[in-house]
Amino acid sequence: MAGYDPRVTPARPDLAAKYLEGKVDAARFVEGTLFEVIAPQSPVRRAPAHDASLETEALMGERVTVYEDNGEGWCWGQLGSDGYVGWLPSAALGAPGAAPTDRVAVLRTLAFPGASIKLPPVAALSLGCTLAVTRREGDFAVTGVGLYLPARHLAPLAAMEKDFVAVAERFVGVPYLWGGKTSLGLDCSGLVQVALTASGIGCPRDSDMQKNGLGSAVTPASDYSNLQRGDLLFWPGHVAIARDARTIIHANGFHMATAIEPIAEAVKRIAASGAKLEAVKRL
Repeated sequence: MAGYDPRVTPARPDLAAKYLEGKVDAARFVEGTLFEVIAPQSPVRRAPAHDASLETEALMGERVTVYEDNGEGWCWGQLGSDGYVGWLPSAALGAPGAAPTDRVAVLRTLAFPGASIKLPPVAALSLGCTLAVTRREGDFAVTGVGLYLPARHLAPLAAMEKDFVAVAERFVGVPYLWGGKTSLGLDCSGLVQVALTASGIGCPRDSDMQKNGLGSAVTPASDYSNLQRGDLLFWPGHVAIARDARTIIHANGFHMATAIEPIAEAVKRIAASGAKLEAVKRL
């Protein structure tokens, strides 16, 4: 398995997942233990330190296979959703609970300790968080761990958004955050992944993975005059979503936010920085 991608392969020189035995070189191989993200969101970092690079985020309800707990507050594991590998705070993980039944279907919602909006909220959950709802109490959905959420902010796990571009448009104005994927901050590929996932379309995490794994190429990439809503535009290290034949939406470092702008202006500005549009993919 020479040349494997360490972002999605749980392998290090000292430790690797058991299922990789015979495929990669490592000092030892372990089966791993299944956990669940119990925090509203958890950072997934490159190293076991709070100031290490943020690689991505895991959302409440996501399953994580942990291969190492370093005993100092960090676990090294692989996300069940997109296979990303990294270090998560041990406090963000717990034993797997009941299978999720619902997901947060709005940009952000609040969880309360009881059936009253006058109570101090105990958590803020982002679009895409999944929950095991056990009952309804008035206007609230109640989870097995006692969180009360506005029922109208949730949707059954199987209910998918019809237009992933419309999902992305909800994030307009959200700050740019490298590695982020919530309404507190997200990056270009995080925006694409969150929007597609909400629409039931599997999506890898990073823009290069998305370019290689999603859709069919629209050629030539330099001709973007016939774009359709939902086309994905790729530059080196960047991705944007076509809203129509004239505008795109993308989380970007120029605006430091998710923004809508004319395609022609974005192509010109990014080219001036040294990066040319290299691919357009149609789902």
